[in-house]
Amino acid sequence: MRIVKDIENISLKRSVDAGTVEQRKAVIDIMENVKRNGDQALIEYTKKWDGANLSSLLVREEEIAVAYDNVEKDMISIIKEAAANIKDYHQKQLKTSWSFTQENGSILGQRILPLDSVGVYVPGGTAAYPSSVLMNVIPAIVAGVNRIVMVSPPSENGTLPPAVLVAADIAGVKEIYKVGGAQGIAALAYGTESIEKVDKIVGPGNIFVALAKREVFGDVAIDMIAGPSEIAIIADETARAKEIAADLLSQAEHDERASSVLVTTSPKLAEEVSKEVEIQLSDLPRKEIAKKSIDQYGFIVVVNTLEEAVTIINTIAPEHLEIITENPSDILEKIRHAGSIFLGRYSSEPVGDYFAGTNHVLPTNGTARFSNPLNVDDFQKKSSVIQYSEAAFRENAPKIAKFARLEGLEAHARAIEARDK
Repeated sequence: MRIVKDIENISLKRSVDAGTVEQRKAVIDIMENVKRNGDQALIEYTKKWDGANLSSLLVREEEIAVAYDNVEKDMISIIKEAAANIKDYHQKQLKTSWSFTQENGSILGQRILPLDSVGVYVPGGTAAYPSSVLMNVIPAIVAGVNRIVMVSPPSENGTLPPAVLVAADIAGVKEIYKVGGAQGIAALAYGTESIEKVDKIVGPGNIFVALAKREVFGDVAIDMIAGPSEIAIIADETARAKEIAADLLSQAEHDERASSVLVTTSPKLAEEVSKEVEIQLSDLPRKEIAKKSIDQYGFIVVVNTLEEAVTIINTIAPEHLEIITENPSDILEKIRHAGSIFLGRYSSEPVGDYFAGTNHVLPTNGTARFSNPLNVDDFQKKSSVIQYSEAAFRENAPKIAKFARLEGLEAHARAIEARDK
């Protein structure tokens, strides 16, 4: 793993994958087909790309019961405990409607309501991601969303991974459909005979899913277009090389374009971590992916002071930030840009991925400068409430009319003056 002394000489920015012309055209064609042919298009695409010959897309209750039989009991308990932790954390984010009365009798406020419906996309294929189910569904449940629909591509035998179904049931999903890819996004956005359209779509997916989410944005809301994962670590001489290397690799194994960066004041730690990464790579099951990630986007930056480290981190604005120093809380106060922050030796990034309760759907590729982790607010909408008193209206009507005429909007001014009698 490369050791550098100047962050300006390295590039961590990954270009956003906008897909090829052929991929974008394919997504548009899929969307139009789903709009025209509904369920039939979904069934045909599922047979073509997933190899599953389905007569119905809906996951039946019996399938969920079978899923429970195929997940170890202790794993079910772990999923339940993780779900409880996630629910507890997100309940503290919940906001309620409010109002206040002014001296003149006017009432101003804000009405906060949950979205009516949300679609959750869960990736399929060879991997199963029950944690993704929990992280996307539970904030919506806490927000009070009445209808949550989950879609995910099935295996060739027409089933979804048992752990995914168990997680969905524990989280509270009542509608689950066996459909993935751009066609799944199209079904959520525009509706079919079986799947009623939703108001917002969340959840990660491959390039076709990402392109489809871009395409439907505006017809429905979306969470984000997520980029490759990333981790940055600030560490001093008190940190342990073996643990730091393991944490760096925990993100490198996600994707060849994932970014793993250590910023340290200790040249000795830098050397030790560089060697330890190579040692741990040797028997990592996803070695090829992790190695390409480390070779392209893995760096160790040696700095003179922790203040320099903070400056680098605020420039990078990483998705995940670990602070493993003698006094991590002192560093925290200076961090302005990071998606999720982990303090101290025992706050390894996977703690947040799976169990602590914070959300692992996070802004990537520098967007932590202006974006937030997925949260309860993402599943609520707000309306302003105005109940102007007669006294306030009489006092302010001439001012409002004059303001309207300043902007050349005579009908606005007349709407006020029609009442000023």
